[in-house]
Amino acid sequence: MAHTRTTTSLRRTLRREVPGTVGLLADARDFAAMRRYRTFPFDDHATYLQETERLLRTLAAEGTHTTVTLFDPEDYAAYCAETGLDPDSRASRTRYTAEIAAARTRVPYTGQPIEELVPLLVGTAVRHATREYATLLLADAGHCADCGQDIGHAAFDQATRAVLRILEGAGPGTHHLVCSVPAADDHLLAVLHTDRTGADRPRLDSSEGSEFVTVLAAGLARSAPGGIVLRTSSPGAPDRLHGWRLDHGRLVPLTEAEVFNAYCTDADTGEPLPPESGVEYRAGFDLAPDDGRPTHH
Repeated sequence: MAHTRTTTSLRRTLRREVPGTVGLLADARDFAAMRRYRTFPFDDHATYLQETERLLRTLAAEGTHTTVTLFDPEDYAAYCAETGLDPDSRASRTRYTAEIAAARTRVPYTGQPIEELVPLLVGTAVRHATREYATLLLADAGHCADCGQDIGHAAFDQATRAVLRILEGAGPGTHHLVCSVPAADDHLLAVLHTDRTGADRPRLDSSEGSEFVTVLAAGLARSAPGGIVLRTSSPGAPDRLHGWRLDHGRLVPLTEAEVFNAYCTDADTGEPLPPESGVEYRAGFDLAPDDGRPTHH
């Protein structure tokens, strides 16, 4: 009897050493798609989210490290068709969750409420997809017909130098950059947050920095329209707004009036918006000659 209790205790201890992955149906449409399966036990999305949060809290209380990934019903159905698995099976759902989590976006559960976890997960997945698409555009850019240079590599180097130059020129403070690049069947958007003190050198070693540079590089390589806006905040001073537009593979500073119009115009209606209080609208500053122009010929 004592041996049985010891074995059971060891098994429970070992189970707490195994990390877990939860596949989350983030929106009501995906949840509704899963209700067609008889073995799917939920019929209300709000209840499903509450029970998922309760499960995550229980796992965290037991000391289990858990990551959360998005569960995509359409991709799941295709996965089952390709692998010959029965989609109406708990085992198939857990196998799919384990395999996609190893290759796709996931976030660690750190005790955040479900209403914070869902947008965090969705935002992470969107950024991951944006980076993958931008990387594909760079890979498809090919080589320069005149000099033979890899256009994608050259554009990435050019984008890196340009962003570092922008951050250097912005000086100390909290910087928020947004890069927007229209693509053939999508719209690429990347955001970069960074803080600098007077002694710091600009750095782009975060995943957010890499995503931002990749999106900008895709616009440069394709000579696409688009642009960058920069907002800098410093204690005791008004926020400063700057902007640049993409023009045939170059970053061209916006004038003060163009920056004002960009921030004070409704993007959907074209109607004017009131300027923000405590904000200075400034022209984009010039970049070094080799930072805003294509390096291939």
